[in-house]
Amino acid sequence: MTSFMEGLAKVNGAVNDVVWGVPALVLLIGTGILMTISTRFFQFTRFGHMWKNTIGGLFKEKTIRKSEDRHSISQFQALCTALSATIGTGNIAGVAYAITQGGPGAVFWMWIAAIVGMMTNYAENVLGIYFRRRNEKGEWSGGAMYYLHDGVGKMRYGKYAGRILAVLFSVFAVFASFGIGNMGQVVSISESISAAANRGDSKIIPLTVGIVVMVLAILVIIGGLHRIAETNERIVPFMAVFYIIGALVIIVMNIRMVGPAFAAILKGAFNFKSAAGGIGGAVIAQAMQWGFKRGVFSNEAGLGSSVMVHSASNVKEPVVQGLWGIFEVFADTIIVCTCTALVILTSGVVDLETGASISGVTKLGLATEAFTANFGTFGGIFIAVAVSLFAFTTVLGWSFYGTKAWEYLFGTKSTIVYKLLFVLIILAGSTLDASLAIDLSDTFNGLMAIPNLIGVVCLSGLVVRITKNYTARNITGTDPELKPMYSALPDVQKEQENRQD
Repeated sequence: MTSFMEGLAKVNGAVNDVVWGVPALVLLIGTGILMTISTRFFQFTRFGHMWKNTIGGLFKEKTIRKSEDRHSISQFQALCTALSATIGTGNIAGVAYAITQGGPGAVFWMWIAAIVGMMTNYAENVLGIYFRRRNEKGEWSGGAMYYLHDGVGKMRYGKYAGRILAVLFSVFAVFASFGIGNMGQVVSISESISAAANRGDSKIIPLTVGIVVMVLAILVIIGGLHRIAETNERIVPFMAVFYIIGALVIIVMNIRMVGPAFAAILKGAFNFKSAAGGIGGAVIAQAMQWGFKRGVFSNEAGLGSSVMVHSASNVKEPVVQGLWGIFEVFADTIIVCTCTALVILTSGVVDLETGASISGVTKLGLATEAFTANFGTFGGIFIAVAVSLFAFTTVLGWSFYGTKAWEYLFGTKSTIVYKLLFVLIILAGSTLDASLAIDLSDTFNGLMAIPNLIGVVCLSGLVVRITKNYTARNITGTDPELKPMYSALPDVQKEQENRQD
């Protein structure tokens, strides 16, 4: 078994180097830049509109909180389910890993990945709503596979390319759900609990965690999207506020180190000192690579994953769900990941020059050490609780993503097979090596992103047209009588036009 794992790690490492090489990173960040420029910096110029129509309207607009359609979920439930999948171990262990591997400068490139990623996520959600359709149960089905199949597939010379890309995306999404959305999360839960209990070599804890998480997941997953959404709606806001408050307390405790921490981030991002010595390029490239990789691992902008749940929203305007996509990335990376980074950089557990761990521990162990350095024994308990909540909700969110990808490949009735596989892998994954689980997740993340980003780039002009249509009708008011662009499908377009809300 050991030799098999070593061989798997070696093969995965080779594939990962290609998937996350320079061309893939250029495509990832380039897509965000393309959407930012083509929409005239929409995430900045319409930030107030975004806030007003998402979190700002939460207690003003009933449809944001509750869906009258039993086949869809509310906009807020869609956000919570998307955040349940994005706010996970990547926000804690992933940030710590990025700092130790790429230096403090990696945090800056995480921010850049998030800023442009906001518009990638926006574009994905706009396309997801525009190309969604009802399945056999009357539920909404949407995602990259549909805008690849029906969007790219309808373009000149794109008939077969669109279908092939849609199948590839769905296959990669299923495998990614077993990695980032399953094994990687369960391993992190068992790691954090073992660390809090000071039982790092325990074999019982991982197995117990696997059984408990599997049972809880079964109880939620068998209830379908509505039960997943309702569960996440209750857990996600609490867990996010719980973690942010804990992190802010530590940052205030170490307020004198906040300035040096930001200085280390900026210095590491451009490596001014090393550049003079001729080695700056390599160090900067390393900071960029790890910043981008961890940024995507955290907020998933560009993967085409969260669009699958956003497409199940009761919204009728594609742009409105796109606004939730902007907020999703902002909350995940700019707020939560930054809190983790500042806790680590202000707690004295890493070298501010290189990001190297003082004690030698990395990933989740480093984050736990930072919280323990400030909160004592309670720090380990705090991280164990935070990671357990983050990871469990991620498992729930990704179970839905994998279900939708499976549905596209094999049909609605066969999704019970996927759900059975998913919960069984929870138990198997609880005993897997954490490093391998994270590395496998990285690889499938990258594989998912490639077909999805090709689709977003090919359909970027359509996103711009939908955005201009919405802006003219609802923001600037220059053409309020313009026919809305709700859907690419005539029957869905008509259904949305006849809605009375």
